[in-house]
Amino acid sequence: MGSVKISNITKKFGDVTALHDINLDIKEGEFFALLGPSGCGKTTTMRCIAGFESPTSGKIYIGDNEVENIPANKRNCGMVFQSYALFPHMNVFDNVAYSLNIKELNSSNPVKQLGIYARLLNKRLGKTPKAIQEKVMKILQYVELDKYANRLTSELSGGQQQRVALARALVMEPAVLLMDEPLSNLDQKLRHSMRNTIRSIQQDLGITTIFVTHDQEEAMSMADRIAVMDKGEIVQIGTPTDLYSNPSTPFIADFVGTSNILKGEVVGDENGLLIVSGDGFKLKSSNSTAKKDVDIIIRPEHVMVEPVDSIVDSSTTNVIEGTVLMSTYLGSIVRYDIQVGEYQLIVDTTYSTGANIFEEGKKVKLTVEFERVLLI
Repeated sequence: MGSVKISNITKKFGDVTALHDINLDIKEGEFFALLGPSGCGKTTTMRCIAGFESPTSGKIYIGDNEVENIPANKRNCGMVFQSYALFPHMNVFDNVAYSLNIKELNSSNPVKQLGIYARLLNKRLGKTPKAIQEKVMKILQYVELDKYANRLTSELSGGQQQRVALARALVMEPAVLLMDEPLSNLDQKLRHSMRNTIRSIQQDLGITTIFVTHDQEEAMSMADRIAVMDKGEIVQIGTPTDLYSNPSTPFIADFVGTSNILKGEVVGDENGLLIVSGDGFKLKSSNSTAKKDVDIIIRPEHVMVEPVDSIVDSSTTNVIEGTVLMSTYLGSIVRYDIQVGEYQLIVDTTYSTGANIFEEGKKVKLTVEFERVLLI
C-alpha cells in the first residue's frame, strides 16, 4: 500500500516551529505536490515522511503502518534529491545498482557479505548477480539510459543525471517516491521536458509520488492535487483547477498564478450581484460573501482592454477606466500594466498579427465579467 497519511504533525527546531499541525491524506497512486515559498516547511514535511527528521508530535502512516519507529532505510520510500547525490566515480549502472547491492548486503550472512564488499570495491573482484543486472538494465531502459550504462555520471548532461537519480529510486520498487525540487538545477527548456517524463513514468507505474517545489507551474502541470504551504502551515489543498479558480486567501491567489488583488468594500447589491467599491473603481460580482471589507481577485486573462471611446454594455459586464503604463509583447499575448486609482493592474490579452498595441499613456476601458470578480 502506497498511501500516506500525516496526522497533526508538528516539528520544532529549538524555539522555532517549522511545522504546525500538518494534516495530509495522500491516496495510493496519487501525484501530490507540496508547493510554497522557501522556508514554508515543505521539505521538512517530506523529510519527516522519509524518516530523515522525527516530528516533535503527531503521526505518519505509510499504508496501514505507523512509521514513527521505523528507520529511513526501512520505510520503503525512494528519494530523489535536489542535488541528485550521484557517485561521480561510478558509472550509470553502478549508481543505480548501488542501493540493490546495499539491500543484499544487509540481508546476507557474514561470509556472503565479504563477496559483496569485494565487488563494491572493485568489480573485478566479484560479479554482479544476474538478477541485479537484469533489474538495473530494465529500469535504465525505462528511463532511456540503457545505452549510457557504462558512462560516468560526471560525463552526463543535467537531464541525464536527473534520470539516473530517478532510476536509482525506482529500481528499489518503493511504495512511495519522494522528490525534493529535482528540476531546480535544469534550464527552462529541459525542465519542461523532464516534467513530462516524470509525469509519464509516474502514471505508467502508478506509484504514489510526493513532489516538493516552489515553482507553481511545475506543481500545476504535474500534480493531481496540491497542498500550498506558508509559514509551516497548509493554507489550502486542492486540484490545480480548484486552487487557480477558487483561492481561499489572497496569498493563494498571488502564489498560484498571477492575480490582481484589490481592496474593496461591499456597498450594496443589485439583481443578485454584490457591488464593491474601492479606490478608482466600482465593480459588480456574482460571487457571494458575508464580509463587508473584501479582497477582490481578478486574473489578468479575465480582463479585456478597449479604446476609451468604445461603447460597452455595462449591464452585462464591469467597465472601469485606466491609463496604460507599459505594454510588453510576449508573442501570443500582450501584457499591459494599467493604472487604476492607486492600483497597477496586470492585463493579458491575446495578440493577433497586425493588431494595434495600446501605447504608454493611453487612456483605456477595462471590462471584466461579473463572474470573474472573486471576493475573498
